[in-house]
Amino acid sequence: MMLEELQRRNYSNDTIRHHLRAVEEFSRHFATAPDKLGLNELRTYQACLLKTRKLAVGTVVNHVAALRFFFVRTLKRPELRDFIPYPKEPERLPTILSLDEVARLINASGNLFRRALLMTVYGTGMRRSEVVRLKVSDIDSNRMIIRVFQGKGGKDRDLPLNPELLETLREYWRWRKPKEYLFPSRGERRGPLDVPLSDKTVWHVCGDAARKAGITKHVTPHTLRHSWATHLLEAGTDLRTIQMLLGHGDLETTARYIHLSQEHLHTAANPLAKLQLSDVKASSPGSKRKEQG
Repeated sequence: MMLEELQRRNYSNDTIRHHLRAVEEFSRHFATAPDKLGLNELRTYQACLLKTRKLAVGTVVNHVAALRFFFVRTLKRPELRDFIPYPKEPERLPTILSLDEVARLINASGNLFRRALLMTVYGTGMRRSEVVRLKVSDIDSNRMIIRVFQGKGGKDRDLPLNPELLETLREYWRWRKPKEYLFPSRGERRGPLDVPLSDKTVWHVCGDAARKAGITKHVTPHTLRHSWATHLLEAGTDLRTIQMLLGHGDLETTARYIHLSQEHLHTAANPLAKLQLSDVKASSPGSKRKEQG
């Protein structure tokens, strides 16, 4: 029933898979069919996810979304909606790489496949799930456009194709000659066609390159996406354009990159500069004993 409800509402295959898996885990936790469980089990389970299993808040949010759908949409129990709250997620600014760090990361990729993959992730700002589904036919070198089909939210969008990225992708294609997907999995094929790369592989490639480049920051594919958007803003691209390129549903989500942009941070006039202060060299250091007291 839940599968039918998800399909009827045209949810993406990834969302369907994640929702079904979350409800299955909920059922397995209590060794009981999920439709036999109720409010008390929901409370216990959500606390278990956060306190016992210590899952990330974002992961728990995904579990809650699945359970809400199951009880409210599938079982038609809307009264439970208010008793399945989303956990409060702390607002943290994402990690951003400098242009030099991005260059070091790509140079440390190790081989042509990884170099092309990392350049595509950074050079387009695509989500890793979008990158692995990218097809050879999505690269339009005549218009210098990359078409993203059915990105997050089921939306298509066009992205500019950078000449340096195109040169790398051409060199990569001559070597690997992918048939359907631009970045196919090495171990699997579907008849004469390729099977897309696992999005976990993109994650591992980013981490490996960061370690080889000596970058101590935690680097993920989304780090490159955030860095690309921030660098666009620092180069003068307006927020509305960045919103369209990233495929964000609202401008508020894109606006957080203002907080990450060095250019915008440094253009803000600090009132400290307007104070008439005496020369710091004229200040007495004082004694260490007084400072400690």
